[in-house]
Amino acid sequence: MATWDMFLDAALASLAARKLLFHTQVIALEPQPPVPETFMGPGSWDRATVEFRLESGSQQEWLSEDGEESLSVPEDDMNRKLILFSGNDYMCLSSHPAVREAAAKDCILCPTGFSANLAVMTALGSISSLLSVGRKPAEDERVAIFSDALNHASIIDGIRLVERQKEGIVFVYKHCDMSHLDFLLSSCSMGKKIVITDSLFSMDGDFAPLPELVKLRKKHGFLLVVDDAHGTLVCGDNGGGVPEMFACQNEIDISIGTLSKAVGCLGGFISCSNRWKRLIVSRGRTFIFSTALPVPIVASVHAAIYVSNEERWRRSVIWGHVQYFASLTKIDIKSHVISIVVGSEDAVLKASRHLLRSGYLVTPIRPPFVPPNSCRLRITLSVAHSLDDIKRLVDALTPWLPAKHACMLSGE
Repeated sequence: MATWDMFLDAALASLAARKLLFHTQVIALEPQPPVPETFMGPGSWDRATVEFRLESGSQQEWLSEDGEESLSVPEDDMNRKLILFSGNDYMCLSSHPAVREAAAKDCILCPTGFSANLAVMTALGSISSLLSVGRKPAEDERVAIFSDALNHASIIDGIRLVERQKEGIVFVYKHCDMSHLDFLLSSCSMGKKIVITDSLFSMDGDFAPLPELVKLRKKHGFLLVVDDAHGTLVCGDNGGGVPEMFACQNEIDISIGTLSKAVGCLGGFISCSNRWKRLIVSRGRTFIFSTALPVPIVASVHAAIYVSNEERWRRSVIWGHVQYFASLTKIDIKSHVISIVVGSEDAVLKASRHLLRSGYLVTPIRPPFVPPNSCRLRITLSVAHSLDDIKRLVDALTPWLPAKHACMLSGE
């Protein structure tokens, strides 16, 4: 990584010479708030994150068939509680008493998840401009960005901004295909190579092969950037995310995450060395031109992270749910994000309405979020779900499970 150290040092020196290099911390921090109360198991507040009543008008509209008159739904059915299987509050920390209490106390903080990816990408792209002052960088002076085909929209939009500024060129490799990535890297003569990937892909629920990416990093000397939005707090013994789960956190150059999923709050974060931080706060446009998060939200984040460290049973519950769902369906699922591919848009809408009538809210995923004819039911598991919830959901899903698994469930 000596080459990237050289590029970074030169970029920082260019910023410093122009008096555009910002400090990473301008305001002195107040003392940490008191340690919040934690618990040994789920409380009633956890259940509130997945059990709710849907507004009657919305429920009636969602249950109606396309192009047909609205179905008549009994009033008792309209008033019953639904079980949410499409949320992102995996650890159920948004309703934790300590997190809510912390929202009324003092603290500090940073920008959003989407903007975090944009800030990283635009800052990395700016290196090519900083090293070619007074002119646009030549094609071989730009950054070469290698991006997984199924990366999140915020990564893609960040790359587009870099391309628009003529600071980078993108190479898209087949989803999790390390042979294809190795070929593209070997075929590229550009000196500034970056590989960026989701750690846990939100529409498929599979993991990026981080150990293999680390091996390729050592071979090709690229900068490795990982978006751990769906892994933070859920994966790893200490909640350190997918990099911790694969024991390669020290091999990741820049890690990006969100505070709005498992943390149960709002915002995003960028974890990197202090030198990379100085570049990002100086050149990451969506960081520079965004207002900081309100103090109550930052205090909630602090409390949520503390609670997740103390209430480690939450991670155990989630992974127990993953194993239970897999045991019921015999599907080789990898994580708490589960995709049941149905096919056409009509088919997935029909499946979603069936689940809604059965008492479950599961979002149907359609183009442009997934390719045509790969529409799916995207299911997410959380701490607050019970084993009975999962069993009854699987029963309701039977018509849309792969044939051999559906036969097992029906006893045929």
